[in-house]
Amino acid sequence: MAPETAARIRLLCLDVDGVMTDGRLFLDADGRETKCFHIHDGLGIRLWQSTGRQVAIVTGRSSKPLRDRCAELGIELLADGRSDKRPAWEDILRTTGLAADEAAMIGDDLPDLPLIMAAGLGIAVANAVPEVKAAADWTTSRSGGDGAVREAIEAILVATGEWDTLVRQYAGDLLKARDQ
Repeated sequence: MAPETAARIRLLCLDVDGVMTDGRLFLDADGRETKCFHIHDGLGIRLWQSTGRQVAIVTGRSSKPLRDRCAELGIELLADGRSDKRPAWEDILRTTGLAADEAAMIGDDLPDLPLIMAAGLGIAVANAVPEVKAAADWTTSRSGGDGAVREAIEAILVATGEWDTLVRQYAGDLLKARDQ
């Protein structure tokens, strides 16, 4: 990923089903939905936020598990239940005051295409449909729900030179001693 492209990105926009999850839906006998989120993605989102950048969710489905996960991660820019994602994207850009080229979009399926094509950095997860991969600027090696969000965050922060600083915040003196 080009450092100049990565340096522009201030907003990470995510689809949910197929990106933050593996795309499978689990419904219990009463029709209640559950979702499985990867813990590495959660830490990646927290690290992203710690750099002063923002996260937004634009998804076609609406669910309590998603709202709970967003609350847990401090994601306030949530546009759920949006079959047409483009108006939600434009609202988020207006709200944040950012331009499209300052945003990255991670998607996996056809409803994500307009946002991937409009973003300054369009990202497809490894198991995205071929049309999304073709439109994306970059494709993760990990699948949706299996750490793809974390991989994308890490790639952007490595390209900007910020990743090592974040890692050192966790390992600190242990890394310094090992490196000597």
